[in-house]
Order: sequence, then structure tokens, then C-alpha cells
Amino acid sequence: MKRLSLIAATALGAAMIPAAPALAQQGPLPAIEAGHTLLTVTAQGSSTRVPDLATYTAGVTTQGATASAALSANSAQMTQVIAALKRAGIADRDVQTSNLNINPVYAQPKRLPDGTTEDGPQRIVAYQATNTVSVRQRKLADMGKVIDALVAAGANQVNGPNFMIDKPEAAQDEARIEAMKAARARADLYARAAGLRVARIVSIGESSGYSPQPVMYLRKEAMDMAAAAPVAAGELEMNVNVTVQFELAP
Repeated sequence: MKRLSLIAATALGAAMIPAAPALAQQGPLPAIEAGHTLLTVTAQGSSTRVPDLATYTAGVTTQGATASAALSANSAQMTQVIAALKRAGIADRDVQTSNLNINPVYAQPKRLPDGTTEDGPQRIVAYQATNTVSVRQRKLADMGKVIDALVAAGANQVNGPNFMIDKPEAAQDEARIEAMKAARARADLYARAAGLRVARIVSIGESSGYSPQPVMYLRKEAMDMAAAAPVAAGELEMNVNVTVQFELAP
């Protein structure tokens, strides 16, 4: 799938402009020959790839009467979760603790007959411990089974996945070529329409990135899955936007 989106504009936004000292107040312009015209073109190039890497987080939240009790229960459960990841073939280098915290749980304020709540200091009734790891999934076909194993081992928080390309350089270069071809074609079109020709490229700027991906969230209420969670990787679109300045000559 290829998609190009082109916008042509000039350095001042409305029309192609000849170089002139009177335009200095608009900011410095690239040096071009007197009587020539500066044209700025913005173009997009795209390439698609099937993702080969995904990241997601898995964690455990537990509660106890004391901070120590909450953490102890959490540690025992999280140890099982990490062991499940290893049994599923996830390497140690692809598992990293991303969040560990303990917070008090406060009692709800007492409601009075008139509908207001009772003032006073908050009362701690328990403590909640949360431990989360970030996981890199390299075998996408196994992701559903791995998530199912995490849930069975005690994970009650699973967020993700975020799909990506492990080595995106080839896809980026393909998109760059498409963007530059589109920019040059549009510059030639403007030049012909104005009775000019493209003399040279003055400057090139780039921005790039992936298209947004849908995110899967599994919470406590969804942790009673009987079968491996279905996960569809689809395709990723790599977009590169280039801004190219051309010097047009008579």
C-alpha cells in the first residue's frame, strides 16, 4: 500500500517569490540568484511492513492490612508471573520492571443523614502494592498464549500491545525515496506552470514516524479468559514527510 499526500507552498505561503532584499523582515531566506524564485514543497512518502515486535506491560496489584503484607503478597504473585514469562520463551533482556509502588487505601467518608459527609482526618484501612513489568514480544504468533499464561500465573493488569518494526531502516528509506520523488514531481509541475525550470535543491528537511496503532487493554474483569487472547498484528505504515526548497530559474 502506498499513499502520498502533497502540499506545495512558498516561503511566504501564498505564491512563488523572487529573491528580493525587501523580504528580509520575514526571516532569513536561502541565498538564490537574483531573478530566480524560491519554491517550498512539502511531500509525504509511505511504506508498509508487517510488524515483527510488540511491547506491552503486565503487572500484579495486591492489597493487605499493612504495607509489608501487601508487598509480600505482591512479590510472591509477581515471581510467578515472571517465571511464566520465562517458561513462555521471553528472554531476561526483554523483561524490565517499569513500575513498583505501595499506596495507602483510605476509608470512604461517612455520609450524614443530611447528605453531607463527616469531616475529619482520613483513615487508612489497607495498603495496595503494584508491580509492573514491560515485555518485548519477539514472536508475535505466541503473544496470545503468553498473555494467557500471564493471567493464569496471577497477572491482573495487562496493557498493550504497541506494535513496531525491530529494524525500521529499510522501510524508512523506502518512504524517503517516495517522498523525494513526490516533492520533485510537484516542483517540476509548478515550474512548468510558471514557465520556469528547477535549477537546484536548496534544502531538505524531514520528519517521520509510525501510524497510530490500536491498543488492547485487559483489566481484572477480563482476566477469566478460558482461551488464549486473539491478537492481530496487521500492518504498520511508516510515514516520512520532507520539506524541500527548490530554486526555480527562467
